Amino acid sequence: MTTEPQAIEVEVVEIDGVAPVAKSETRDEAPPRQQWQDWQQWQGQIRKLDGRWWPLWVVLGTIALLLLLTFGVVIGLVFVVFKMISAFLRAIFR
Repeated sequence: MTTEPQAIEVEVVEIDGVAPVAKSETRDEAPPRQQWQDWQQWQGQIRKLDGRWWPLWVVLGTIALLLLLTFGVVIGLVFVVFKMISAFLRAIFR
């Protein structure tokens, strides 16, 4: 079985009494822009929904409606069970 050499990362602090030149890392960032001007182009378009997305809105609306109906049924069942238990306890302790 052969062993692979392990790579060891170290930071060079000093070589022969002289510190190495620090490398500056440059990031690929876009030049700073004014944020407000970016939003001005969207003025009046935010209220309009793109017509190509209507199937997504139908699916999401259906899911939201089903969740609301399920939540309502669960609350209704809890209410009915609570009423039955309270009526049963009233009948026993009367």
